[in-house]
Amino acid sequence: MVLEQAERLEETGAGIQLSPNATQILIALGVGERLRPHAVMPQALRVLRARGGREIVRMPLGEAATQRYGAPYWSIHRGDLQAALAAAVGAELDISLRLGIRVEDFAVHGNGVIVSARGRSGVWHERGDVLLAADGLWSAVRARIGFREPPRFAGRAAWRALVPAAEAAPEFREPLVHLWLGRKAHIVHYPVKAGAAINIVVIANDTWRTPERWSEPATRDDLLPRLSGEQLAPQLLGLIGQPDAWLKWALFDRAPLAAWSQGPIALLGDAAHPMLPYLAQGAAMGIEDAAVAAQCLARMPDDAAAALRAYCAVRRARTAKVQRLAARNGGRYHRGIIGAALRDAAMRTMGGARLLHHYDWLYDWRPPTPIT
Repeated sequence: MVLEQAERLEETGAGIQLSPNATQILIALGVGERLRPHAVMPQALRVLRARGGREIVRMPLGEAATQRYGAPYWSIHRGDLQAALAAAVGAELDISLRLGIRVEDFAVHGNGVIVSARGRSGVWHERGDVLLAADGLWSAVRARIGFREPPRFAGRAAWRALVPAAEAAPEFREPLVHLWLGRKAHIVHYPVKAGAAINIVVIANDTWRTPERWSEPATRDDLLPRLSGEQLAPQLLGLIGQPDAWLKWALFDRAPLAAWSQGPIALLGDAAHPMLPYLAQGAAMGIEDAAVAAQCLARMPDDAAAALRAYCAVRRARTAKVQRLAARNGGRYHRGIIGAALRDAAMRTMGGARLLHHYDWLYDWRPPTPIT
């Protein structure tokens, strides 16, 4: 059973990058054909200086990534990913999805766990063998199993918007991921919805005075003053200036945990190991978690606690490495004049093909045993 606190599944959110380590799992589960009509396969990651627009390096993706890793690199709208997963769940008789249900508490007993949740009809209880909590950065289950330290604000916010592709400059409609590096901000944009829209993400230095609210609506007039010192390339400034409505997310992180299970309870994704977005791996790590947790439970169906300990043991080192390197990338992206010049020279010397190979450890991952 899947419990979701949203009252209904809607096409909300923004774009997401699904690297081969994630798409190979989705394809193996039979979700790939549902995603393919909506996905874009970027042909390259194009890294540029935000000031002046000079290209630093172009890392090949497209067929090069598919052939190297055995699965594609896709960009897709989060709503399309959600819809494909919901359709796959609906096609399985053994899985039920309940909307408008928020998990509030649980109790472990000899035969599993009883979950207490709240919906429109009041408090609701369900018994299960295990509880896998994918309830995000502010996970209630994480706090309930003893990890109560608050997340740390990372000093930056992500501003997200969509632009119809027909209204964007022709160069931005191409199947490319653009990454523009500035001193106090960087910008990522790429096509989604089979190329019909451009997803834009601006990550800039910020303050956040309301930690209980991690996202809020914003406007172009809120964003542009924060970029005034960047002297952005005219074509980039033109793209950012198009959408009036933005959504703003505060960036938080947490220190890696040694383990994130307790008996028949375990955390997945951001609930266990929130990722800063500088490697575009938050969703991919959650997808990997789910595959490994399922395999461990299938191998040890009579000992959920041992299965979930094994799941954490398999995932701990990899997720901690991704957390660490994502945070390090954030520092590289926002370097000053001298640091940026050294960074750019190093990337040009490495070249696009070697830069892709640098990520073999990340993109060429497979679950410990085949998905069935």
